[in-house]
Amino acid sequence: MIRLYVQDPLSPGAPVAPSPEQARYLVAVMRKAVGDAVLLFNGRDGEWRAVVETVTKRGCILKVEAQTQPQHFPPDLDLIVALVKRGPLETIVEKAVELGARRIRLVATRRTNVEHIKLVRLDAIAVEAAEQTGRLDVPGIMTTQKLDAMLDDWPPERRLMFCDEAGDDPNAAWGGDVGKAAPALVNLKNAAQHDLQQNAQPNGPWAILIGPEGGFTPEERDWLRSLPFVVPVSLGPRILRADTAAIAALTLWQAMLGDWR
Repeated sequence: MIRLYVQDPLSPGAPVAPSPEQARYLVAVMRKAVGDAVLLFNGRDGEWRAVVETVTKRGCILKVEAQTQPQHFPPDLDLIVALVKRGPLETIVEKAVELGARRIRLVATRRTNVEHIKLVRLDAIAVEAAEQTGRLDVPGIMTTQKLDAMLDDWPPERRLMFCDEAGDDPNAAWGGDVGKAAPALVNLKNAAQHDLQQNAQPNGPWAILIGPEGGFTPEERDWLRSLPFVVPVSLGPRILRADTAAIAALTLWQAMLGDWR
């Protein structure tokens, strides 16, 4: 069944006016008529079944009938990604939504060479991915910050999984192929157990940091590994594209600490 993300409050009998684009999709593309059902969600009220109540030349009106799922959210996981070119960045946003990131934060590092991004386009990709994957929320995409400014104001209770592509830190874990994945998982598990011993939430807030196309500078890597809330993790012996690294890191985290367990 078609799912649409809307801004309107959802409750029994409530009318919902889809955007012109959504109405055109429902009526002109999918040929929905009066009485046909769709699913709606707004990130606050859960998922609801609605029916097409009226169709006009300018659009349509939906009538909310009954809730199909209560509101729930994925784990409290941020994906922090250094700006990359449009294609890989759009892939990262789409896959981050599919893999359960709650927020996507864009950062500029010393080797970032992309300045112009279209947040409206990225938001649209996030909405479409949420509609298709059954999520009941749409991750927020934050405006770009400088990496040092973001981490200077970092909440210490949020652990940061630093994907260090250089892989030469003796304290970093491996996360490459199946045969080498276990130490990385153990590394994340140990970090969670440490939180538990310190009376923090072992499955509490986390973030994943993915670097730019040129990688982090040696100074950035040294600084990141010195921060007490950082857990350095290597993603294997090969240098990964930013979009591949984001997918691998999200999968690794979800399998160990997220909602894939």
